[in-house]
Amino acid sequence: MDSTAKNAETSEESQQEQIQIHQNPLPILPTASISLSLSALIPSHFLPPKQFAAASSNKLKIPSQISSLSHFSLSSSLPQPKSFFKSTISANPLQNTLTLNPLRPSNPSGAAALRRAAVVWFRNDLRIHDNECLTSANNDSVSVVPVYCFDPRDYGKSTSGFDKTGPYRATFLLESVADLRNNLQARGSDLVVRIGRPESVLLEVAKAVGADAVYMHREVSHDEVKAEEKIEEVMKDEGVEVKYFWGSTLYHLEDLPFELEQMPTNYGGFKGKVQGLEVRNTIEALDKMKGLPKRGDLEPGEIPSLMDLGLNPNSTLGQNGKTAANASLVGGETEGLQRLRNFALECKAKPNNGSKDGTNDNIYGANFSCKISPWLAMGCLSPRSMFDELKKSASSMISAASNKKNGGTGASDTGMNWLVYELLWRDFFRFITRKYSTSKQQSYAPATACTGAAA
Repeated sequence: MDSTAKNAETSEESQQEQIQIHQNPLPILPTASISLSLSALIPSHFLPPKQFAAASSNKLKIPSQISSLSHFSLSSSLPQPKSFFKSTISANPLQNTLTLNPLRPSNPSGAAALRRAAVVWFRNDLRIHDNECLTSANNDSVSVVPVYCFDPRDYGKSTSGFDKTGPYRATFLLESVADLRNNLQARGSDLVVRIGRPESVLLEVAKAVGADAVYMHREVSHDEVKAEEKIEEVMKDEGVEVKYFWGSTLYHLEDLPFELEQMPTNYGGFKGKVQGLEVRNTIEALDKMKGLPKRGDLEPGEIPSLMDLGLNPNSTLGQNGKTAANASLVGGETEGLQRLRNFALECKAKPNNGSKDGTNDNIYGANFSCKISPWLAMGCLSPRSMFDELKKSASSMISAASNKKNGGTGASDTGMNWLVYELLWRDFFRFITRKYSTSKQQSYAPATACTGAAA
């Protein structure tokens, strides 16, 4: 009896202990906490079965399937479990440690990560509208640094004793740069202006703001191509990417039906090959831009004067001391767009007084000329925007050029508007200059006007 009663008491005590173990949550809290944390981080089929034993201490042993996490321990005193690995995604990307190289997403299908900062080098593209270089940098980056350099090598006397840049051209350029700065400031940005060699100035700016890339439009002349090569070389040493764009011609370089090395050396052959090509749409001007980065305390700088560039300001005055006629052309995108609109309206208002075959189309405008070449040369206007504006305002004048798809003679062949002819000539000279500026051939075939085909 005594033995039976003792066994009964022992069994009853054992049942009470088991009940207390299941009802007492203290030993289970750390285990439950780590289970919830791991299930939020890795799939449930990687977790071991939820079988728990009475713990003799406050620390748990991590299962071997996730031994890489075993250097962490959890106690019942922790108020909230922490992540067991460092995540590459942050709620605020700006709090992440930034690297010197451009950021790229680990998932190719995901959205591209923004660059820390991008430098945009303005050259002969002093405009906001139809500027793929500026628009791409603004879309790709957290902050954008527009820069214009007055290169001392472009001023002073040439070996022949003439000004490399005359006072009229320099005045027009200064006005264009000032207008560009105003347009950038109106959109929340600014223009950094420096006097110095671009390869030195751009490197200094890029290092000051920690830029990931330099954006620029390609140019065509030998010296301009050499400048691009120098900049690419110094940026490569600093791990800064150089991104090139094309925006100085009516037809895009990538749309040509031939490789640039195989470009015809005569205008007639060039015209015949590009006839019927589509002109790319213009890029709308940005309404708002990314601001300058706070890092580096970058000062925008002052726009130099003619004297700063080594030119005599009095040379722009006539003999009577008044402003010369050439100085009445005001530089800048704002003035260029206004002149383009006025010219388009004037063309639309006047009938075509040319011959039936269109070969003697009148050139409307002041002194029978559009007088838009200076703004095209500085890049205050793009050829595409000029073509687009005239197409909208005076479509009857250029319909023959824009709709011609097949070859032929007579009125359908010669009815192309004079303006498209001029823009095609401009394209020919820019493409042929680029071809021979980058070619490594020792012998060159001369470029001619109409050899092999009628102009």
